[in-house]
Amino acid sequence: MSIVNLCLDVEGLLGQLREDEVSPEKKEKLLVAIDAIRFIAASGQSYDFEDYRKSLDANAPPLVIAAFKTLDEADAWLKTHPRPPLGAQVLVGNEYHRVIYVRETGVRKLLPNSGALEHYLEDMTREGLPAPVAAFSSQTDAEAWLDSQPELPGHAFILIAGEYHLAVYHYRLNLRAIYPVARRAQGSAP
Repeated sequence: MSIVNLCLDVEGLLGQLREDEVSPEKKEKLLVAIDAIRFIAASGQSYDFEDYRKSLDANAPPLVIAAFKTLDEADAWLKTHPRPPLGAQVLVGNEYHRVIYVRETGVRKLLPNSGALEHYLEDMTREGLPAPVAAFSSQTDAEAWLDSQPELPGHAFILIAGEYHLAVYHYRLNLRAIYPVARRAQGSAP
């Protein structure tokens, strides 16, 4: 089923639930959900939404919308952004940051959000670390391998100098990155 038809079906289901609901508070919440579905289509984000859902199905790492080498670059981007994406995540030097924006006061900040990747890794390694798909003696070798991959999965576990890392393809940015896996998760390695 196409994403457009799926969203129309969901909108219809939510509408029926709203009609059957007696609580005004729950009716309002269902209307917000309907409006969110309509917003996706009205703003031309149906394919983005479909890609996002596919990334969830593939257990891809947390979604990021931009990447910067330095915090100064990221701050400059945020300062001049015409519509700061409240709550979105960006990478700064391969570290997750959350965009904070208060429209009423104009406050714009990037807050470190290392928890985004940590929680993801905890979920991925809850039952132990999967077998690595490749092993390298150095970060440089691992990066060269990752850059040479013609088709990238959303993620893959690799070893660099005996330590687990997560190789990631951030599809929205066409960005490849490597993240170390926390040592505590490595205690359950096969």
